Amino acid sequence: MLKILFMGTPDFAKESLQALYEAGENVIGVVTNPDKPQGRGMKLNVSPVKQYALEKNLPVYQPTKVRNNNEFLETVKNLAPDLICVVAYGKILPQELLDIPPLGCINVHGSLLPKYRGAAPIQWAVLNGDKVTGITTMYMDAGMDTGDMILKEEVSIAEEETTGELWECLSIIGGQLLLKTVSLIKEGKAPREKQGENYTMAPMLQKEMAKIDWKTKTAVEIKNLIRGLNPIMGAYSFLEGKKLKFWRAKAYTEAQLLAEFPEMEPYAYKLKDITPGTVLFADSKQGLWIKAKEGALEIIEVQAENAKKMATADFLRGNTIPAGSTFE
Repeated sequence: MLKILFMGTPDFAKESLQALYEAGENVIGVVTNPDKPQGRGMKLNVSPVKQYALEKNLPVYQPTKVRNNNEFLETVKNLAPDLICVVAYGKILPQELLDIPPLGCINVHGSLLPKYRGAAPIQWAVLNGDKVTGITTMYMDAGMDTGDMILKEEVSIAEEETTGELWECLSIIGGQLLLKTVSLIKEGKAPREKQGENYTMAPMLQKEMAKIDWKTKTAVEIKNLIRGLNPIMGAYSFLEGKKLKFWRAKAYTEAQLLAEFPEMEPYAYKLKDITPGTVLFADSKQGLWIKAKEGALEIIEVQAENAKKMATADFLRGNTIPAGSTFE
């Protein structure tokens, strides 16, 4: 039976570890990032991968770094894995580590490579409004997601699907595809396909991108920003100096807006002159509708400062947003 060393950190990786364990694979150890202090009490936060490994009595290793870490390299050499499986570990592995297992190191990546190499492939697929994404397993090399591809599985992205929802879906598919990949490697039948140079990158998300740009972005682009940042940080805007986060929204064309509100038809010619970010309607029955550069947004879920997320209708029962006011 193959000796497998697993490397991963978040819940996305935990699904792959669980798939290997429940399939009876010989997981000889689990490498995950060190515990991090979080919250006001600075309590150490244990990664989902570590938590699962401890539950199953699997040995856990938490090096602070993997580059220029001779002690960790010796540990891995002494474990003598036949194969290393890496899923969202969070660090680029050095060649010395990649060279240890005779069957190589394989990775589960949350996109259809070579599209979206990098740290945030799932988030960028949603932010860009893609209709299709998927999972790729690949042999690892020293580059950033540049290794030869093994298997792929496509997944459709629903119109209103958030990053969190897609993340959960892909994590399960990733575990299943990893099992298929390991089986093919055992049989000596795993394919290898070069990626080529037609690639795109998916860099880490920056906090600055969460502020909504009403002046230059269309309703569809803003909707994609909102669902793309859900549940990571939330897109936000200011109204009269107060910050409001948006967690779910629907985009409407001008024609669709007029179909929803036929009483606006006589004033349709004025829509193009309304400043983007202007509140068109705001009450608990009609909801919160905001003009965008093109089209309009219906805000479905909001969060005020120092408050919980809630349905917009519930928010508007206790808070007044005047029609004609403008988000900035």
